[in-house]
Amino acid sequence: MELFLKYPNEVQQELLHILLETAKNTEVGKAYDFNTINDYETFKNRVPIRSYEEYEPMIERSRLGEHNIFWPTPIKWFAKSSGTTNAKSKFIPVSQQSLEDCHFAAGKDLLCMYLNNNENSKLFTGKSLRLGGSKELYKENGTSFGDLSAIIIDNMPFWAEFSSTPSNEISLMSDWETKMQAIVNETILENVTSLAGVPSWMLVLLNQAMETTGKSHLFEIWNNLEVYFHGGVSFEPYREQYNKILPRENFRYYEIYNASEGFFAIQDQNSSSELLLMLDYGIFYEFIPMTTYGTEGATAIRLSEVEVGVNYAIVITTNAGLWRYKIGDTVRFTSVAPYRIKITGRTKHHINVFGEELIIENAEAALRKATAEVPCEIVDYTVAPIFMQGKEKGAHEWIIEFKNAPGDLQAFTQSLDLNLQAINSDYEAKRYNNTTLNELTIHQGRRNLFYDWLKQRDKLGGQHKIPRLSNTRKYVEELLLLNRTA
Repeated sequence: MELFLKYPNEVQQELLHILLETAKNTEVGKAYDFNTINDYETFKNRVPIRSYEEYEPMIERSRLGEHNIFWPTPIKWFAKSSGTTNAKSKFIPVSQQSLEDCHFAAGKDLLCMYLNNNENSKLFTGKSLRLGGSKELYKENGTSFGDLSAIIIDNMPFWAEFSSTPSNEISLMSDWETKMQAIVNETILENVTSLAGVPSWMLVLLNQAMETTGKSHLFEIWNNLEVYFHGGVSFEPYREQYNKILPRENFRYYEIYNASEGFFAIQDQNSSSELLLMLDYGIFYEFIPMTTYGTEGATAIRLSEVEVGVNYAIVITTNAGLWRYKIGDTVRFTSVAPYRIKITGRTKHHINVFGEELIIENAEAALRKATAEVPCEIVDYTVAPIFMQGKEKGAHEWIIEFKNAPGDLQAFTQSLDLNLQAINSDYEAKRYNNTTLNELTIHQGRRNLFYDWLKQRDKLGGQHKIPRLSNTRKYVEELLLLNRTA
């Protein structure tokens, strides 16, 4: 890590050469003549950027047992990823190298960073309560697929189970609701010092633990709890709820940025949630400015060319054989010395029907301010456009499930709309005198609306997320119907 902090661009350039050299005799390596690629510009001009859909035929061949297609060593595992954008599952290749040099290495670095920043930590005097989306691994044609967490659990050294809870047997239970209560029953008897998991699902588990024990906050169950390592979805919508059930000023929150495709960044400071981009995990990074993303003029740039404050889509080349692969996430650099980022959303999860270019980061910043101005607590939300019809202007339509609803929903609506305008100048321009957009509308979701929607779609669990923003009305129409009928 010290090396990439001192020489980040050189480390990335050397890594690209190593990846090309390693895979030069694969099918992909021969097709693009990796053997003669000696610099980034040649790599960029010769190897195309691909989405999962474009990569899928090669991945399916690999899943059927073919070797040496995009990576020289056999791909034994495929992380089954079911994001919010498509109903169809993705099967992301996980090589032995990516498992050890990326995922496992990141776990060690995360602990080292935390302990280095918190010298008086008693983390190892107890256990880590981990909540993954784990289901058992399924084997086909000599390869295995399942949640990334199941792959990691299956390959962890035997001693790792002693420092975490629940047991592997419970972690790998397939029925989510049964599993949640089983986790509660086991973990309330343990000395838990840390939490690890996706904020939305972890909150469900922790509330269930308090309900089971009759306690009013988590320190009454686990007095030595000191840190929550979280990732997968933005923490902001849940921050106030966590502060209430973890009422200690010195309790730590550490964000991580990992996915089925790799482990990308880690919060390396107590005082800031910015994420340090990890440059030595076998992943070569490129970035496409979102101002040109999806257009003919879209061009990727390498790490050394990024600018602070610009919103980028991430493109990765990995030690599991993903070559110039679009992962669908967007980030903004907050620093280039060292390279630190904030996750801003998804390439397909934004609203730009009217030129307003609303991203998740905007929505959650506005929500944070609106909930402070008109006190309330939010469980989940989603947003879609109301399309123009005839002389009718467009608008944004929100469905929000509140834990504690605002006393005046109209005042909250106005506050949210004004804060969006203050944060996003494009939205402000479209809202000016209702030129293009009318004031946003909010539907109050019933209790457990989003949970029931995910359950209806068989998407309960840590891998599954609520689509926050969409350019279509598919999700919002389904939720509105469920809100009326259930």
